Amino acid sequence: MSWSSTQYSKFENERNRPIYDLLAHIPTIKVNIAADIGCGPGNSTELLRARFPDATISGMDSSVNMIEAARERMPGVQFEVDDISTWKAKGPFDVILANASLQWVPDHETLFPALISKLAPGGTLAVQMPDNFEEPAHRLMRETAVNGPWKGKLEDAAKRMIRKGAQWYYQTLRDQVPGLDIWRTTYHHPLAGGPAAVVEWFKGTGLRPYLDPLNENERTAFLSQYQAAIADAYTTYPDGTVLLPFPRLFIVATRG
Repeated sequence: MSWSSTQYSKFENERNRPIYDLLAHIPTIKVNIAADIGCGPGNSTELLRARFPDATISGMDSSVNMIEAARERMPGVQFEVDDISTWKAKGPFDVILANASLQWVPDHETLFPALISKLAPGGTLAVQMPDNFEEPAHRLMRETAVNGPWKGKLEDAAKRMIRKGAQWYYQTLRDQVPGLDIWRTTYHHPLAGGPAAVVEWFKGTGLRPYLDPLNENERTAFLSQYQAAIADAYTTYPDGTVLLPFPRLFIVATRG
């Protein structure tokens, strides 16, 4: 799947809000080694370093474009192109941060225990994932995908994002770690630019599986149809602002 650091960073201030909240809930005090997995363009790594300034921090992402942006942003940090599902680093890590990345990685039944096994005693796995699959913005992606000439190309697009609820993670992890904190927060982001701004937001994330299989003309038509549906689903205020609700799921697992 293709990623653009420029597109993703258009809404960096809004995307950083859950990172601040996640980092604030990490209970580990002494952090010597930390890793940011699925680090994107390095905005989460930058906040991780600010939270633990004395730690040795590394970052990894499967996108070459994202890693190039992260290296330019933080030249003193070791960034590598790697896949979370096959990440070979053994650690032990005092903190593993996974911000808005694990929803793209399959097999959470094995993934989460594997990541926890890389923690040092008392170390923390801190995870944040979008929990907005039933929000209008995502529902309309799926509806647009099956209502156009691109239907055959997009049959599997909605399957790319992993969807499990808080109850599932609690049942799966409760016996593996002595410290487990799970919560859900809905952020309400005012976006200037009307429905087009909502489309721009998701062009950097959730729309990627839908846009990548299409040719240029199909992408243009898909986005036009999708934006028209967004305009009907979200209120545009007189100054052109749209308020975008965005639920996110947080998991902080601390190893004994």
